[in-house]
Amino acid sequence: MSATAIQRKWHTTAEVADMLGFGLSKTKMLVLSGQIRSVVIGRNRRILPLWVDEYVTRVVATAEEVAA
Repeated sequence: MSATAIQRKWHTTAEVADMLGFGLSKTKMLVLSGQIRSVVIGRNRRILPLWVDEYVTRVVATAEEVAA
């Protein structure tokens, strides 16, 4: 029997802050304002990698519109 590696599906707010190079307070504000989507599971807030990508894509698109 071969072992299947389980890949992480969720990130914590702190992990997302680290990925984006933001402080934890700024990231929490983005999450609580809905700019970065998240779910609450029990007492923990979790963020899908796709939702981080969506945020980055939106920020880049907005910056390109302003520059045009």
